[in-house]
Amino acid sequence: MMFRKIPLAWLQLSREKSRLLVAIAGIAFADILMFMQLGFRDALFDSSTRLQQNLSSDIILISPQSKALISMQSFSRRRLYQTLAVPEVQSVSPLYLSLGNWKNPLTKSDDSILVLGIDPTKSAFKMSEVNANLDEIKRLDIGLFDRDSRPEFGPIPQLLQESAGVKTEVGGQRIEVRGLFSLGASFAADGTLITSELTFLRLFKQRTISEVDVGLIHLKPGANVEEAIAQIQSRLPPDVIVLSHEGFIEREKDYWRTRTPIGFVFTLGTIMGFMVGIAIVYQILYTDVASHLAEYATLKAMGYADLYFVGLVLQAAVILAILGYIPAFAIANFVLYTLTRNATSLPLVMTPERAVLVLVLTLIMCAISGAVALRKLNEADPADIF
Repeated sequence: MMFRKIPLAWLQLSREKSRLLVAIAGIAFADILMFMQLGFRDALFDSSTRLQQNLSSDIILISPQSKALISMQSFSRRRLYQTLAVPEVQSVSPLYLSLGNWKNPLTKSDDSILVLGIDPTKSAFKMSEVNANLDEIKRLDIGLFDRDSRPEFGPIPQLLQESAGVKTEVGGQRIEVRGLFSLGASFAADGTLITSELTFLRLFKQRTISEVDVGLIHLKPGANVEEAIAQIQSRLPPDVIVLSHEGFIEREKDYWRTRTPIGFVFTLGTIMGFMVGIAIVYQILYTDVASHLAEYATLKAMGYADLYFVGLVLQAAVILAILGYIPAFAIANFVLYTLTRNATSLPLVMTPERAVLVLVLTLIMCAISGAVALRKLNEADPADIF
C-alpha cells in the first residue's frame, strides 16, 4: 500500500541514484548561473541609481548631452534659477559632480573617486548623516566620505574613530574628511566624497560655478509634478531636459540596460544558463525514457493511453526541477551572493521576485526538456514485446 502512494516518476528517477545526483547537479549549475547573472544585472541597476534615489528633489534638470552619471555634461546655472518663476517651485539647488584622484592616506596610492559638490545651506540628499553634517562642509576643504566605498581608499571610518578628521588629497588638493555617510559602490564609481560647492571648485579648478551638472528642484507641498514639469518646459529653452525624480532614475537604468554591453551580457548569461539546463535535463530524461521503453510498451499493451506517459515524463521533469532548484537557491543566496557582496560592495541580495523568476524558469526549462524527450515514447511499441 505504501508504494502505491509513491509517484512512479520518482521511483524511476531514484532507481539509479548516481544518474539522479548528476541530474540534480546539472540543474543546480544552470540555476546558479541564472541566479548570478540576474543578480549581477539587478545589482548593476540598483548600484547605478543609488545616488539618484537618495537625491532630495521632485524635479531634475540635466543637459541633453548627459547620458548617465558617469558622463554628465554641464549646463548653465541660470536655467535652474529661471524655474523659480514657476508658481509651484519652492526652491532649487545645484549639484556638481566629477571624478577625482583620491590619495589613500596610508598607502599614498591613487584611486578614482566620485566627488559631489552641493550647496551646504540646503538639503540635497535624503541621507540623514549628510544633512546632519552640513555645517561641517560649509568650511573650505572639508568633506564627507562614503563608509561603504571600496577598501582601496583606506580605512577612513577606523581613522575617524581615532581622530576628529582624516587629512588626504584629491587631485593634489588638500582635503579633510570630517564625517561619514552610507551610499555604496557602483559600476560607475568605487567611492564617493561630498563637499560644498566652493570646495568642489577648489578641487576641480577647470570648473566654474556658473555651470552645474544636475539641477534639483523642490516643489511646494501639494504641487502636481507633471503640471510643474510642463510649465518649466514651456519656460526653458531646449538646452536642458526636465525630468521627474523617477524619470531621472529610469533614464539611468535605461542607459545601462540598452546603451552599454554590460546589461546585454548579463541577460545573455541568463539565457545561456537556461539553454544549458534544457540540454542537461533533456539528456537525463531521454536516457531515463530509453531505459524503460520495454516497461512503457507493456503498459501500452495493458491499455494505458499516451496521455498517461506524457504526464509521467512531465512529472519527472518537475521533480528534477525542484530537486535542482533547492540547492541552487541555497548556494547562490548564502554563499555566492555573500562572497560577491563582500568582495565588490555591490548590492547583491536575493529578492523574492528573483527567487520566483528562477523557479519558474527552471520549471519551464525542465518542461521543455520533458516535451522533447517525449518523442522517444513513440518507440514504445507493444509489438516489440510480443
